[in-house]
Amino acid sequence: MQRTRDWYLALGFDNPYVWAHHVDVPFARLKKPVSETKLALITTAAPYQADKGDQGPGAPYNAAAKFYSVYSGDVRTDHDLRISHVAIDRDHTTMEDPASWFPLSALRAVEGRLFGALTPRFHGLPTNRSIRHTMEVDAPEILRRCQEDGAEAALLVPNCPVCHQSVTLIARHLEANGIPTVIMGCAKDIVEHVGAPRFLFSDFPLGNSAGKPHDPQSQAETLSLALRVLEGAPGGRTTVQSPQRWSDDPSWKRDYSNPATRSADEMAAHRAKAHADREVARNIRNAT
Repeated sequence: MQRTRDWYLALGFDNPYVWAHHVDVPFARLKKPVSETKLALITTAAPYQADKGDQGPGAPYNAAAKFYSVYSGDVRTDHDLRISHVAIDRDHTTMEDPASWFPLSALRAVEGRLFGALTPRFHGLPTNRSIRHTMEVDAPEILRRCQEDGAEAALLVPNCPVCHQSVTLIARHLEANGIPTVIMGCAKDIVEHVGAPRFLFSDFPLGNSAGKPHDPQSQAETLSLALRVLEGAPGGRTTVQSPQRWSDDPSWKRDYSNPATRSADEMAAHRAKAHADREVARNIRNAT
């Protein structure tokens, strides 16, 4: 959280972002074992839009590829979802393997065994910096769709810092309305500051909440542990840390959104792009 504040100040945004914070945490208990539970998947990844510029592996942050309304997709078909629209760790991950941020295939592989069944649809949650919009617009809509699909629990998978806030707010809303949740994520301080009912923390670069890229075993173990957290959490604010390690060298943690590791020229380029991206996003919001 502090790194994100420092980064945005260095980019020339003078008002530090105020994160949502709650002391009390709602907690809904499962009504049946996870092995019999109908599970909804909620993602902050965006459908690929061919006319919106580079969204592939290694793409820079792409404000044009953002989405601003909840969407849904059929869990029985494959989907091309990307994360170029969010502030992930572009220095230490590749964006090459969608399974590291969208675990639909991993869920289908263990459906009927580690959990009961998927709901007919997964749901896409916008990365809204507006806490009020997330709570007043997105949360009720996600709840409505989950209830419509008969969801008995939900798995939420964020990517960027604000994604982690957004999914935690949604998880709280679902739990307050009787739907147990578990978040798989990589930004521990944000999720715990907002106040999550159940959280599986993977100490990985942002953009890998569902496991290491090109590592099916890592992805399967991450999902399996998240389902165990969903079933075994004794109460709200349960955080379990995955035993997996990204690298034996922890220096990757130093670089993310760190002005101290960037030259003056690099920061000038980041500032120019950040302000241009904000204008792109503003124009898209005004057009919708």
